[in-house]
Amino acid sequence: MKVLVINCGSSSLKYQLIDMQGEKVLAKGLVERIGIEGSILTQKVNGEKYIIEQPMNDHKEAIKLVLDALVDNEHGVIKDMSEISAVGHRVVHGGEKYANSVLIDENVMESIKECIKLAPLHNTPNIIGINACKDLMPNTPMVAVFDTAFHQTLPNYAYMYPLPYDLYTKYGIRKYGFHGTSHKYVSKATAEFLNKDIKALKIITCHLGNGASLAAVEGGKSVDTSMGFTPLAGVAMGTRSGDIDPAIVTFLVKELNLTSDEVNNLLNKKSGIYGIYGKSSDMRDIKKAGLKENDERAILALNVFHYKVKQFIGSYAASMNGVDAVVFTGGIGENSPENREGICENMDFLGIKIDKKKNEETIGNDADISAADSKVKVLVIPTNEELMIARDTKDIAAK
Repeated sequence: MKVLVINCGSSSLKYQLIDMQGEKVLAKGLVERIGIEGSILTQKVNGEKYIIEQPMNDHKEAIKLVLDALVDNEHGVIKDMSEISAVGHRVVHGGEKYANSVLIDENVMESIKECIKLAPLHNTPNIIGINACKDLMPNTPMVAVFDTAFHQTLPNYAYMYPLPYDLYTKYGIRKYGFHGTSHKYVSKATAEFLNKDIKALKIITCHLGNGASLAAVEGGKSVDTSMGFTPLAGVAMGTRSGDIDPAIVTFLVKELNLTSDEVNNLLNKKSGIYGIYGKSSDMRDIKKAGLKENDERAILALNVFHYKVKQFIGSYAASMNGVDAVVFTGGIGENSPENREGICENMDFLGIKIDKKKNEETIGNDADISAADSKVKVLVIPTNEELMIARDTKDIAAK
């Protein structure tokens, strides 16, 4: 069974074609600048790139080009589209309705549309991508895999905000959490790595990239997570503020005469470690400036990032009454020994200690970086959201 995984952004599209027999990636690619001058498709097969530069006015044209690339006589990996058994779509927001991935029908499409108000920048292109695939592949099963689904197991006291209850019942204002597909994959991979039953484990997964979130996973279920009603909440991120005093918003509106949209833009695109450092949101730039050039604001940005992640690890250990493993994933979590060390520093009271040499040697691969006397396992597990989407798609489409 071959599954095509589609992840649509507003002007981009990522994809992978996975043969589920052996879970081998046959091809993966990225389409950029959809609807913008300079549209380009880059496909990789066995490490070799195949590039197409031609105008793509919309997502339907982009997906058509993807399908053409997959069946291309010279650079493709399948003979015709009939080899694609199902398509798995990443959908950012499923609201409270979906705790699992689901076969897409008209009712599901309506539900995704209803969640546009909760994720306007994400659900809209997700819908466009689904419709484009349905037009081009009308007889192929389509599956929606929601970023929010894994966190639907949060207890009500963890997802409820202390606001007037009517705001929850009328407008759905509550914690939803995101990166759920990644947290689900990594927590399962952790149990496999440790050769233990996930139902017996208390795991803290740290998905750290330009966007970052943590999850408390107890017995294989998410019981808390750092992102909230939107992906703005939680730890300090590349350009997002994470948790702040909500009165800062009204202060900015009054003192700087900002509109709600301007405040939203400031918190999402001009804050986080970029806001503190002021020159870049790329962790590689900030590490270089802070650790090699002794730039005070870069050092401050790093310390804030480490401190915020450390706070969530501590709080989740408390909420689960213990922790068996802390797991790093995502671009920063997988590839930055310095950040892992900074986060785990002075956490030995919780039984969290890393082996400095193992940590420094681990970049982008599965590894146990725990010190010999660490009571808590500290692991690096690269995430694979596309494979998780493909697995869910395979299971649902085969029913």
